[in-house]
Amino acid sequence: MSDTASQLLVGSGLTVLSHCGFLFALSLAENDVAAQKQKPVCTKKFTSHAFVEHFNQKCELGKDICINVGYEPLPPTLGRNIFGRQVYQLPGLFAYAKHIMKIDGRAGLFKGLTPRLCSGAIGSIVHSKVLQKCQEDDQAEEVRRSSKESSLEKVIKETSQEMVARSAATLVTHPFHVITLRCMVQFIGRETKYSGVFSSFVTIYREEGILGFFAGLIPRLLGDILSLWLCNMLAYLINTYALENGVSTMTEMKSYSQAVTGFFASMLTYPFVLVSNLMAINSCGLAGGHPPYAPEYSSWLECWSRLHSEGNMSRGNSLFFRKVPAGKRYVWEEKRFH
Repeated sequence: MSDTASQLLVGSGLTVLSHCGFLFALSLAENDVAAQKQKPVCTKKFTSHAFVEHFNQKCELGKDICINVGYEPLPPTLGRNIFGRQVYQLPGLFAYAKHIMKIDGRAGLFKGLTPRLCSGAIGSIVHSKVLQKCQEDDQAEEVRRSSKESSLEKVIKETSQEMVARSAATLVTHPFHVITLRCMVQFIGRETKYSGVFSSFVTIYREEGILGFFAGLIPRLLGDILSLWLCNMLAYLINTYALENGVSTMTEMKSYSQAVTGFFASMLTYPFVLVSNLMAINSCGLAGGHPPYAPEYSSWLECWSRLHSEGNMSRGNSLFFRKVPAGKRYVWEEKRFH
C-alpha cells in the first residue's frame, strides 16, 4: 500500500511539472494518455527506465489541444532547421508558454490540472486492480497447465493483460480527460464555461447527456491498443534478435528498449490521439470546438477523413522545429492557417 501511495505521489508530481508543457504540447504522449497509459503502480517500482517511460507518457499527453485545432496565436518566424538552412518556422513550446503567461499569468500554464490529476490517480488504481486480477487468474491457470510457454507466448499474454487493464482505466477516466481538454481549449475564446470538475460534469450532462463524457473515446482506445501492441512486439523483436545475450551492457540496453519503441509507436499512432482530442471538444459550445478552428464532425471517421484529405494528420505532433504547413497562408485575424 505504501508503494502505491508513494508512486501516486511521484506520478502526481510529474503531472504537475509536465502540465506546463501540456497546454501547447498535446499523445511526445496518451497513448494515458495518453491521459494516459497508466503503468501498474502496485507491481512495478519506479526504476530509471520506468521513470523514462512515465515521463514520456506525460509528454505524450502534452501535445496541445489548441494546436490540434489549428490555433496559432503567434505568426511564423524566420529561423534555421537542424541542418542550418533558413526556413520559416512556427514558435515552439517555450515561446507559447511565454505567450500564455503574458496573458493569463503562471496560472494559465496549469489549466485543466485538477481533472488531469483525478484522471491519473483513478486510472492508476483501476489499472493496478484490473491487472492484478488478470495476473491472479493467469496464475491459477498456470497451475493446471502442464507445458511451459515460450517467450513469445509470454509477451502476448502480458500484453493482453496490459491491454485489458489499460482499456479499463481509459474507460473509467475518459470523462476527466474530456474535461481537461475543454478546460485548456477555453484559452482560444477566453471562456470560463468549464471552471471546476464538479460543475463541468453538470454542464456536460445537461448539454450532451451521458455520451458527452465519452466523446472521442473510440479513437483513443484504438490508438492506445495499437500503440501498446506495437511497442511490446517491437521491443520483443529487438531484445530477441537484435541484442545479444551475455554482454554486460545488454541487460541495461534491453531495459530501455521498450521506452524507445514506445516513443516510436506513439509517433505512428498519433493520428488517433489527434482525432480523439478533436472529437472530445467538437461542438461543445467553446470557440475552439467550432468553425473556423474545428469543423463540426458527425463522427470520428469523418474527422479522420477530413484531416487526412487536408494533410493535417500530424498537426500538433511536434514541440520544437515546427514547420509551416506547405501551401497555406497565415491569417493574423483568425490566428490560423488557411
